[in-house]
Amino acid sequence: MKRILFCLALAAMLAACQKPQTLAERAAELCAYIPDHELLEKSRDYMTPDFYAVLDTMFYRLPAHEALDHEWLYYFVTGNGGTIADYEVIEVEQTDPTHAVATISVRQKWEDGSFDQESDIEEHTMLMERVEGKWLMADFDDHKADCIRYIAINRKEQAIRQAISDYLLREVAPYYLQGDLCVPALLIAREEDDCVWGDFWVFWYNQVGDTLKTVSGGSHPGRMTLRYEDGRPQVVDFERVEDGSRFMPTAQRIFGDYLDIFMNMHANESVREAVRREQLSEYVQQHSLPVHYYQDYGWEAKELE
Repeated sequence: MKRILFCLALAAMLAACQKPQTLAERAAELCAYIPDHELLEKSRDYMTPDFYAVLDTMFYRLPAHEALDHEWLYYFVTGNGGTIADYEVIEVEQTDPTHAVATISVRQKWEDGSFDQESDIEEHTMLMERVEGKWLMADFDDHKADCIRYIAINRKEQAIRQAISDYLLREVAPYYLQGDLCVPALLIAREEDDCVWGDFWVFWYNQVGDTLKTVSGGSHPGRMTLRYEDGRPQVVDFERVEDGSRFMPTAQRIFGDYLDIFMNMHANESVREAVRREQLSEYVQQHSLPVHYYQDYGWEAKELE
């Protein structure tokens, strides 16, 4: 009997020594995996699968220029400028057997360990979820919802741009001198309801080594009307700005309040080239083309992004 009691007491002591990690300790550990300038691969083991997948999409699965439109989603609470964050867990409240909410204090400090005197101490909220016996980060300051909303907006934008490109390839590109491939460049002045106003360009290229050499191209400004079928946009009408003496009258009628935006884009070669280079770079990446430059006839080759 004494031996049994001794064994029970020893088991109780061992259990006390090996008590599970507290929620506060786990919350402090999870703070190391709040995204800053990048989403670490090892963060996958410290986040719920859905939260990691959403952040992975934001960081790596969206076109860079689209994601950077919402740069704050990249940096979360830590900002940029060479600073890193100093985290402290203020409190943790377990709301049910598998969910908890941690209040996190954040203060910015420089890489040498000194604190940024101009930064205030901020409080943030981390959601935690128990998955297969482990507490994981499930959200931070509702950024999961922010990211999901932006991803949906981005995918709609990409679908609209693809519908416009498909229309140009089908209805406009065949009238140009053709090359190996055609890549439109879309300068969007305004999107509203089911209409898109813009300066829509068509460019045909021949691939010569690592360079896309321009064969032909031209501008087709106007307003495109979209219709959705099974959730997918399609261009059903294109009202174009006319050439020559009819250019300004038709541009004024079609663009209306957005005329100045259109004219600034249409007349600014640097803006047009920046958009063209960006969208052509995306095309090359998406199609895994061994291309690094594009070149207009009579001009030096320009490097893609």
